Amino acid sequence: MPTIFRIGAARVVIYPNDHRPAHVHVVGAGNHAVFNLQCPGGPPDVRENHGFSKADVTAFVRRMQNVVGSLCTEWNAIHASLD
Repeated sequence: MPTIFRIGAARVVIYPNDHRPAHVHVVGAGNHAVFNLQCPGGPPDVRENHGFSKADVTAFVRRMQNVVGSLCTEWNAIHASLD
């Protein structure tokens, strides 16, 4: 699972051979959340959250919105073989 981006101590990862729609997993401190990217321009939204605080999730969405285009590009590059 390639780490694409970091938000503080949390890692934003994309799993190869994962399903659509385009999304990222945020992992850190034993917690895990999944965000749909809403490519190509966002805004990202939380699909699942297991352990992160509401403040953390809000901060993740804010930070990912600034790079959602790049995250979409990475997701598409990793999953190009699925097309």
